[in-house]
Amino acid sequence: MKVTRAIIPAAGYGTRFLPATKAMPKEMLPIVDVPSIQYIVEECVQSGITDVCIILGRNKNNIADHFDRNFEVESALAKLKKYEQIKIMNELSDKVNICYIRQKEMLGTGKAIELCQSFVKGEPFAVLFGDDVMYNPEYPVTKQLIDAYETTGLTIVGVQPQPREEAIKYGVIVPGKVKGAYTKILGFKEKPKIDELPSTLASLGRFILTPDIFEYIRRTPPAKNGEVYLPTAIEMLAKDIGAFAFSFEGKRYDIGDKLGYIKANIEFALRKRELKNALKRYLRDLVKNI
Repeated sequence: MKVTRAIIPAAGYGTRFLPATKAMPKEMLPIVDVPSIQYIVEECVQSGITDVCIILGRNKNNIADHFDRNFEVESALAKLKKYEQIKIMNELSDKVNICYIRQKEMLGTGKAIELCQSFVKGEPFAVLFGDDVMYNPEYPVTKQLIDAYETTGLTIVGVQPQPREEAIKYGVIVPGKVKGAYTKILGFKEKPKIDELPSTLASLGRFILTPDIFEYIRRTPPAKNGEVYLPTAIEMLAKDIGAFAFSFEGKRYDIGDKLGYIKANIEFALRKRELKNALKRYLRDLVKNI
């Protein structure tokens, strides 16, 4: 069965970016001139996804506003004959269907995904977490994972190896048999101590899940804080049915981290023709004076 649906959890508080996120969702923080969540939706479209469900929390309605039409702005641009800008504003709306669901309580990533069970209609689906922006213009990361799913028919977790001192900041895979980019999942370790690392394969916010996951989410015991975590449910599923980690190709930016967000802005700006030369000169001059 083809993967044509995706879930984007976007209900978190964004406390690491306060006070900027007091009134604006962290997912709307721009990378240069594009809200970060738009890059996530674009990755979906480039991967063949036709339907996206975005999970919202309180004070997140401007995410829905962003993907809606804004006729006042379009009218103003039309008077200035800026038709190309109107096209850019609306091009996603013609390529993907977006719906929204409200998460009333923060009960963990597993419970967030469970809210969308009726949306996926018993089909395999993608999950893309908004803190992770991926760059691979030739072969989008979610498309890589979809292809991996079509090869195995099993749940796929997107991973990349990290330096040992960085791997301890993530949930890492307890590995089984390895074949090329595929690693059989025996379990997860969440932010282990460096001398307890089972591997350096870090889960980086991209998944292809089979609909079996909903039963495992319901069976997953809450953590001490009362939250139900998706990796715990995947671990249970992997032991019963099987699941693979897939080492994807591409540059990943952790925009939930302030330094990662700054790096993303610099590197995406360097890819823009109208900015790259002036920015390169600025960075060279800046480095000379540090």
